[in-house]
Amino acid sequence: MSSNASAAEPAKKPAKSKKLVIIGAVVVFLLVVVGAGAAWFLSQRHADEDDGEGGTPAKASTPAVAPTFLPIDTLVVNLADNGGERFAQIGITLELDDTKTADLVKQHMPSIRNSIIMLASQRTSDELLSRDGKEKLAVDIHREVSRPLGFDVPAAKGRSDAQKNDEGDAPPPRSRKAAANPVRRVLFSGFIIQ
Repeated sequence: MSSNASAAEPAKKPAKSKKLVIIGAVVVFLLVVVGAGAAWFLSQRHADEDDGEGGTPAKASTPAVAPTFLPIDTLVVNLADNGGERFAQIGITLELDDTKTADLVKQHMPSIRNSIIMLASQRTSDELLSRDGKEKLAVDIHREVSRPLGFDVPAAKGRSDAQKNDEGDAPPPRSRKAAANPVRRVLFSGFIIQ
Protein backbone atom coordinates (compact mmCIF):
# COMPACT_ATOMS: atom_id res chain seq x y z
CA MET A 1 0.00 0.00 0.00
CA SER A 2 2.83 2.33 0.49
CA SER A 3 3.62 2.26 -3.20
CA ASN A 4 0.03 3.30 -4.05
CA ALA A 5 0.09 6.13 -1.51
CA SER A 6 3.38 7.43 -2.82
CA ALA A 7 2.06 7.32 -6.43
CA ALA A 8 -1.04 9.35 -5.47
CA GLU A 9 1.01 12.18 -3.90
CA PRO A 10 2.88 13.19 -7.07
CA ALA A 11 -0.42 13.21 -9.02
CA LYS A 12 -1.98 15.74 -6.57
CA LYS A 13 0.98 18.15 -6.70
CA PRO A 14 0.77 18.82 -10.45
CA ALA A 15 -3.02 19.48 -10.15
CA LYS A 16 -2.45 22.08 -7.40
CA SER A 17 0.35 23.76 -9.30
CA LYS A 18 -1.81 23.93 -12.47
CA LYS A 19 -4.59 25.66 -10.48
CA LEU A 20 -2.09 28.15 -9.07
CA VAL A 21 -0.70 28.89 -12.54
CA ILE A 22 -4.21 29.41 -13.95
CA ILE A 23 -5.24 31.68 -11.03
CA GLY A 24 -1.98 33.62 -11.38
CA ALA A 25 -2.50 34.01 -15.13
CA VAL A 26 -6.09 35.26 -14.59
CA VAL A 27 -4.92 37.78 -11.96
CA VAL A 28 -2.14 39.07 -14.25
CA PHE A 29 -4.60 39.28 -17.16
CA LEU A 30 -7.09 41.28 -15.06
CA LEU A 31 -4.33 43.63 -13.89
CA VAL A 32 -3.26 44.22 -17.50
CA VAL A 33 -6.86 44.91 -18.60
CA VAL A 34 -7.50 47.31 -15.70
CA GLY A 35 -4.16 49.06 -16.31
CA ALA A 36 -4.89 49.42 -20.03
CA GLY A 37 -8.36 50.81 -19.28
CA ALA A 38 -6.96 53.32 -16.81
CA ALA A 39 -4.26 54.39 -19.27
CA TRP A 40 -6.85 54.85 -22.03
CA PHE A 41 -9.14 56.87 -19.72
CA LEU A 42 -6.32 59.16 -18.62
CA SER A 43 -5.12 59.65 -22.19
CA GLN A 44 -8.68 60.64 -23.23
CA ARG A 45 -8.88 63.17 -20.40
CA HIS A 46 -5.51 64.56 -21.35
CA ALA A 47 -6.53 64.75 -25.04
CA ASP A 48 -9.73 66.59 -24.11
CA GLU A 49 -7.74 69.10 -22.06
CA ASP A 50 -5.30 69.62 -24.94
CA ASP A 51 -8.16 70.19 -27.38
CA GLY A 52 -9.65 72.82 -25.09
CA GLU A 53 -6.36 74.68 -24.74
CA GLY A 54 -4.80 74.22 -28.15
CA GLY A 55 -7.95 74.73 -30.25
CA THR A 56 -8.21 78.47 -29.63
CA PRO A 57 -5.12 80.10 -28.14
CA ALA A 58 -6.81 83.51 -28.02
CA LYS A 59 -9.52 82.19 -25.70
CA ALA A 60 -6.98 80.58 -23.41
CA SER A 61 -5.11 83.85 -22.95
CA THR A 62 -8.22 85.99 -22.37
CA PRO A 63 -10.63 84.88 -19.66
CA ALA A 64 -14.31 84.76 -20.57
CA VAL A 65 -16.26 87.69 -19.15
CA ALA A 66 -19.58 86.89 -17.55
CA PRO A 67 -22.50 88.60 -19.28
CA THR A 68 -24.61 91.30 -17.69
CA PHE A 69 -28.35 90.72 -17.57
CA LEU A 70 -30.66 93.72 -17.77
CA PRO A 71 -34.34 93.04 -17.07
CA ILE A 72 -36.90 95.28 -18.75
CA ASP A 73 -40.12 96.03 -16.89
CA THR A 74 -42.95 93.70 -17.90
CA LEU A 75 -44.81 94.99 -20.94
CA VAL A 76 -48.55 94.58 -21.49
CA VAL A 77 -49.52 94.91 -25.15
CA ASN A 78 -52.80 94.67 -27.06
CA LEU A 79 -52.40 92.21 -29.91
CA ALA A 80 -53.49 92.64 -33.53
CA ASP A 81 -56.21 89.98 -33.32
CA ASN A 82 -59.66 90.73 -34.73
CA GLY A 83 -61.76 92.43 -32.09
CA GLY A 84 -58.73 93.68 -30.17
CA GLU A 85 -59.61 91.67 -27.07
CA ARG A 86 -56.38 89.68 -26.80
CA PHE A 87 -53.28 90.98 -25.07
CA ALA A 88 -49.80 89.77 -24.16
CA GLN A 89 -47.83 90.26 -20.99
CA ILE A 90 -44.16 89.95 -21.91
CA GLY A 91 -41.17 89.87 -19.56
CA ILE A 92 -37.85 90.55 -21.28
CA THR A 93 -34.27 90.31 -20.06
CA LEU A 94 -31.35 91.44 -22.20
CA GLU A 95 -28.04 89.59 -22.16
CA LEU A 96 -25.31 92.21 -22.61
CA ASP A 97 -21.52 92.14 -22.79
CA ASP A 98 -20.88 94.35 -19.77
CA THR A 99 -22.24 96.96 -17.37
CA LYS A 100 -21.09 99.78 -19.64
CA THR A 101 -23.48 98.48 -22.32
CA ALA A 102 -26.22 98.13 -19.69
CA ASP A 103 -25.80 101.80 -18.76
CA LEU A 104 -25.98 102.79 -22.44
CA VAL A 105 -29.14 100.70 -22.96
CA LYS A 106 -30.72 102.30 -19.86
CA GLN A 107 -30.14 105.75 -21.40
CA HIS A 108 -32.19 104.69 -24.44
CA MET A 109 -34.78 102.67 -22.49
CA PRO A 110 -37.87 104.84 -23.24
CA SER A 111 -37.20 104.57 -26.98
CA ILE A 112 -36.45 100.85 -26.73
CA ARG A 113 -39.63 100.13 -24.72
CA ASN A 114 -41.67 102.05 -27.29
CA SER A 115 -40.16 100.06 -30.16
CA ILE A 116 -40.82 96.76 -28.39
CA ILE A 117 -44.45 97.70 -27.70
CA MET A 118 -44.93 98.68 -31.34
CA LEU A 119 -43.38 95.40 -32.52
CA ALA A 120 -45.43 93.20 -30.21
CA SER A 121 -48.70 95.02 -30.90
CA GLN A 122 -48.38 94.16 -34.61
CA ARG A 123 -48.42 90.42 -33.86
CA THR A 124 -51.44 88.20 -33.47
CA SER A 125 -51.90 85.71 -30.67
CA ASP A 126 -51.52 82.84 -33.16
CA GLU A 127 -48.11 84.17 -34.21
CA LEU A 128 -46.91 84.59 -30.64
CA LEU A 129 -48.18 81.22 -29.44
CA SER A 130 -45.76 79.40 -31.74
CA ARG A 131 -42.08 79.01 -30.96
CA ASP A 132 -41.20 80.41 -34.39
CA GLY A 133 -43.25 83.53 -33.69
CA LYS A 134 -41.49 84.09 -30.36
CA GLU A 135 -38.08 83.63 -32.00
CA LYS A 136 -38.95 86.16 -34.72
CA LEU A 137 -40.10 88.62 -32.08
CA ALA A 138 -36.84 88.10 -30.15
CA VAL A 139 -34.80 88.85 -33.30
CA ASP A 140 -36.85 91.99 -33.95
CA ILE A 141 -36.43 93.13 -30.33
CA HIS A 142 -32.69 92.46 -30.61
CA ARG A 143 -32.60 94.72 -33.68
CA GLU A 144 -34.54 97.47 -31.90
CA VAL A 145 -32.32 97.34 -28.81
CA SER A 146 -29.15 97.39 -30.94
CA ARG A 147 -30.26 100.22 -33.22
CA PRO A 148 -29.76 103.10 -30.72
CA LEU A 149 -26.32 101.70 -29.90
CA GLY A 150 -25.32 101.93 -33.56
CA PHE A 151 -25.41 98.23 -34.45
CA ASP A 152 -27.28 96.53 -37.27
CA VAL A 153 -29.14 93.26 -36.74
CA PRO A 154 -30.75 91.62 -39.79
CA ALA A 155 -34.54 91.50 -39.73
CA ALA A 156 -36.22 88.24 -38.80
CA LYS A 157 -36.75 85.94 -41.76
CA GLY A 158 -40.28 85.32 -42.88
CA ARG A 159 -41.54 88.86 -42.27
CA SER A 160 -43.32 90.52 -45.18
CA ASP A 161 -42.22 93.88 -46.57
CA ALA A 162 -45.53 95.41 -45.46
CA GLN A 163 -44.81 94.45 -41.86
CA LYS A 164 -41.29 95.87 -42.09
CA ASN A 165 -42.55 99.19 -43.47
CA ASP A 166 -45.28 99.43 -40.81
CA GLU A 167 -42.58 99.57 -38.16
CA GLY A 168 -41.58 103.02 -39.35
CA ASP A 169 -38.23 102.34 -40.94
CA ALA A 170 -35.81 104.83 -39.51
CA PRO A 171 -32.69 105.70 -41.41
CA PRO A 172 -30.19 102.90 -41.00
CA PRO A 173 -27.86 103.42 -38.08
CA ARG A 174 -24.16 103.86 -38.51
CA SER A 175 -22.74 100.43 -39.09
CA ARG A 176 -20.08 98.94 -36.84
CA LYS A 177 -19.12 95.84 -38.74
CA ALA A 178 -15.64 95.64 -37.15
CA ALA A 179 -16.91 95.44 -33.56
CA ALA A 180 -19.23 92.78 -32.23
CA ASN A 181 -22.69 93.76 -31.05
CA PRO A 182 -22.63 94.10 -27.24
CA VAL A 183 -26.28 93.01 -27.08
CA ARG A 184 -25.86 89.24 -27.08
CA ARG A 185 -29.42 87.92 -26.81
CA VAL A 186 -33.00 88.72 -25.93
CA LEU A 187 -34.43 86.37 -23.34
CA PHE A 188 -38.10 86.06 -22.42
CA SER A 189 -38.54 85.86 -18.66
CA GLY A 190 -42.33 85.70 -18.96
CA PHE A 191 -44.81 85.33 -21.81
CA ILE A 192 -48.55 85.28 -21.16
CA ILE A 193 -51.20 85.68 -23.85
CA GLN A 194 -54.84 86.22 -22.84
